[in-house]
Amino acid sequence: MVYYSERLHVEVAIFAGQLIQQGVIGRVLQVLGLGPHRLSAKSRPDWFFDKNQYGGILTDIGSHQIEQFLYYAGAKDASVTHAAAENFNHPEYPGLEDYGEASLVADNGGRSFYRVDWFTPDGLGTWGDGRTTILGTKGYMEMRKYNDLARSQDGNNLYLVTEKEEVHMNVSGQVGFPFFGELILDCLNRTEMAMTQDHALKAAELCLKCQECADKKGR
Repeated sequence: MVYYSERLHVEVAIFAGQLIQQGVIGRVLQVLGLGPHRLSAKSRPDWFFDKNQYGGILTDIGSHQIEQFLYYAGAKDASVTHAAAENFNHPEYPGLEDYGEASLVADNGGRSFYRVDWFTPDGLGTWGDGRTTILGTKGYMEMRKYNDLARSQDGNNLYLVTEKEEVHMNVSGQVGFPFFGELILDCLNRTEMAMTQDHALKAAELCLKCQECADKKGR
């Protein structure tokens, strides 16, 4: 099991999945993911800056974006169409990649683009303004997971547009985290209700392929 926390431990991300399964926005066409993080370099261990140990930014924090794409798009596999990773602004840490991006196409036709980075400025009240926008055939939604920029420090904000209405919902304390109970039951019953191993390993495989693609372009 892999703990893909940016979906599994964020209530609005769980709620978005429930809405998609109910067909609220129709078939998912694209998942756009933004995963900014605060570097906090002085608090990081040495291995954090050694690419041979952390694997590259697309392997590290990019894995969460790919897992979300597969889940929301209802895909079992995908191909990498573009990937890039750079050290734009931290020459003192030559092993660090502070920026990464990738595009993928799923086996069911769904598209994804995501960006991950270590450029969250100190003026933001949380570690990263993580957002996910999902386009469907009947509507779209945006998750503002950890804050609502310049409006509120409360996370779990969902902005939803359907054929009937446009709404904003804050679902903090309303959805919970069903993954953990399901995982315990899977361990007891030898089932795969929380997450299949195929899904967990496919997300890991694809983040490695993204990193490989970016590394080849960088040589």
